Amino acid sequence: MAPRWKGKDAKSKKDAEAEALKEPMSKIVSQLQSSLVQSNACGSLSDSSVHIAVQAEQLDLLDKAYFGQPVRNVAKDMYWFQLTLEEAFYLCYSLKCLKINRGADTSPLNDEELWHCFNSKKQAFSFYYKAYSHLRMKNWVVRSGAQYGVDFIVYRHHPARVHSEYGVLVRSQDNDDDDVNGRLRVWSDVQCTTRLLGSVAKTLLVLYVNKNGHSDGSPLYLENYAVEERTISRWSPEQCRERSL
Repeated sequence: MAPRWKGKDAKSKKDAEAEALKEPMSKIVSQLQSSLVQSNACGSLSDSSVHIAVQAEQLDLLDKAYFGQPVRNVAKDMYWFQLTLEEAFYLCYSLKCLKINRGADTSPLNDEELWHCFNSKKQAFSFYYKAYSHLRMKNWVVRSGAQYGVDFIVYRHHPARVHSEYGVLVRSQDNDDDDVNGRLRVWSDVQCTTRLLGSVAKTLLVLYVNKNGHSDGSPLYLENYAVEERTISRWSPEQCRERSL
């Protein structure tokens, strides 16, 4: 599927594509990583999300990389940014550019403590995080797909420049009875999901996570997890029917 760049006309779409090529997502994420490391950034755990106070430069980079969402101003040139658990753990564990504590007066949690904490807050977090990091490491922008009835929606670049291409559902490949989200168990769900995504020009991408016999007891096991990608699309007879001459 070719990317659908945003714009009112052909020229503006070309401009959006040129801007994305000029500033690839890998470069933006690298800049964000360096900025957070230099500032010794630290976030605070709050229910099922993480809040981080950032300066204007980091606010811009977080927006460009499309991590989280701004919440409010803390003070002049300081802003609260809210991250999902997957986003926060990716910045902390995979990029090593964020520390996270339970409150302002507590010391940062180490990787093991944070992993157990997030697993206790979100069912099947290990599956969702592996799927999230799998896509982010391929430089896809990953956002919640709740609006479209899926786990994630992915973009080639910033959503201001390009439409999303895939709606993502996460499944376990270890055991059919291992319920990650309860989806795609019956054909009617497959048909409804593909029809909904097809109506908004998206393809269903199913990520099957295989733990290969490992538990979710430590983030160190993540490197042993495998991810299999499968796309599912509706067959349209109109696209296959022979046209009469």
